[in-house]
Amino acid sequence: MAQARVKARKSSEFGGERFALFAESLLTGVWIAVACLGLVTYPAAFAAGARHLRRRTSHQGGGRREFVADFRTAVRRGWLVGAGGWFAAAAVWVDVQAARAGIPGGPLVGAVGLFALIGLAVAGLRAAAVWSPGASWRALLADAVRRTLRDPAGSFLIVAGLAVVALSAGFLAPLAIPVLGAVAAAAVAVEERYRRR
Repeated sequence: MAQARVKARKSSEFGGERFALFAESLLTGVWIAVACLGLVTYPAAFAAGARHLRRRTSHQGGGRREFVADFRTAVRRGWLVGAGGWFAAAAVWVDVQAARAGIPGGPLVGAVGLFALIGLAVAGLRAAAVWSPGASWRALLADAVRRTLRDPAGSFLIVAGLAVVALSAGFLAPLAIPVLGAVAAAAVAVEERYRRR
């Protein structure tokens, strides 16, 4: 009887810890959304959010102040990555417009461009998930591209997280804000899974 009570207590504590992490990731999503208001700051925002969630899962302290400090550090070079992401999105938009205009080979070029943009988004999230102060964004992105290609299952999980954000925004736009934290948490989990393989 006592063993059953101890087992039930451990089970409820574990469930409570999981729920607390989920709630923390939703709050982190709000922080990420606010930090993304600079348009080119989204890589730094996700990097700071992922680092915050890594601290939480390893039971280290951390809160809004640490998030802001990490964001300030990450944005010093991270804004260049953000600008590059917008440039890539603009290039894909041109490809899609070419496909719609009926240019020969346009649909193929548009599809390839769209898949490349999704791959770059996944690599960017994977790079942000392992960012730490002092890390080079160029090196992080190069390694993340390799992991994106070598770990298709993990990459698909991140794509699914991005799809949840898009669907949430489609249903009710404000829902997409906290879900950004869940995407950051998914990227952290995918990177931890890859590291342990």
